[in-house]
Amino acid sequence: MTEPTAGRDTRTGLGDVVLDVSGLCVDYGTGGRALHAVDEVSLTLRRGEVLGIAGESGSGKSTLAYAMNRLLRPPGIITAGTVRYHPRSGPPLDILALAEEDLRRYRWAEVAMVFQSAMNALNPVLSLRAQIADVLTTHRPGMRRPEQAARVTELLRLVGISPDRASAFPHELSGGMRQRAMIAIALALEPEIIIMDEPTTALDVVIQRQILAQIMELRQRLGFSVVFITHDLSLLIELADTITVMYAGRVVETAGAADLYRNPCHPYSQGLLTSFPLLHGARRQLSGIPGSPPDLRAVPSGCPFHPRCPHAGEHCATRQPQLAPCPAATDPAGHDVACLQYEPDGTGPARPTTSEQGKTHAR
Repeated sequence: MTEPTAGRDTRTGLGDVVLDVSGLCVDYGTGGRALHAVDEVSLTLRRGEVLGIAGESGSGKSTLAYAMNRLLRPPGIITAGTVRYHPRSGPPLDILALAEEDLRRYRWAEVAMVFQSAMNALNPVLSLRAQIADVLTTHRPGMRRPEQAARVTELLRLVGISPDRASAFPHELSGGMRQRAMIAIALALEPEIIIMDEPTTALDVVIQRQILAQIMELRQRLGFSVVFITHDLSLLIELADTITVMYAGRVVETAGAADLYRNPCHPYSQGLLTSFPLLHGARRQLSGIPGSPPDLRAVPSGCPFHPRCPHAGEHCATRQPQLAPCPAATDPAGHDVACLQYEPDGTGPARPTTSEQGKTHAR
């Protein structure tokens, strides 16, 4: 199979850390009936990096994104962990401890978010010009109207929207143009980080390709970092530098995109890779993952994935695996996995042979 064009390991050329998340936990509700949507998640984002977060619906991806930006609404509660932003100068900022006014200055100026549904995120009664100008008015009150107008025109051109559409309302735009408008708003204050929560899910594949190409071109030109959230792991293979795979609120694997493509270690990652066709390369047989994600109110004991896992052993139902370097990976130092088959004490299930793993991955 042809190696993915963007599934390359470029992490050695990345900058210093711009955002780090450590031990983050998010519950919906309190007490014994609380639903643990994000469970001790840690990750690191570097300057210029595209960090992909993949998983099925209900894996905790969007909750994690909202928590990192402190956009959770009740009954969502951050119960543990830290989120630190590292500016280019000065000490790190503890995002979870920021006062409301400081948090207001931080959002959009340092970290912006492109939400999943542009039609719901955009204000239906305001034109594109008014919505972009609103960000500038709020965060740069000293900017004069001619400067605002010039900036609106610049941003629309930047994302491939003709400036003569500035007076259009969201319902007058196609799905692709609405998504581009959301990206323009996110870029208005030149943030260091853009969090994208499944920004291309509702778009057809042609428009999806255009949006993705534009995101990568803008990232290259402007130098911001991206957290890209999607259920389509094969898309992240094309797009991301580093990929984190989530299941039932926990991280089950994290690795460079090229390494994850060549050698997915967790059975869940293997299943995700064969659930979608790659955007480049030869065709392959799609197999998917049997069963459904667990109800977070009743997560299976032991490894949450064991009821669906083709390699599950007797201890998988009682022992919860911990994230650790994968000895079977091409680069164990940068490839972590939470699976008993890689633990050295011999209690895990039999590790699949190379030929069996190849059949599972079907590449």
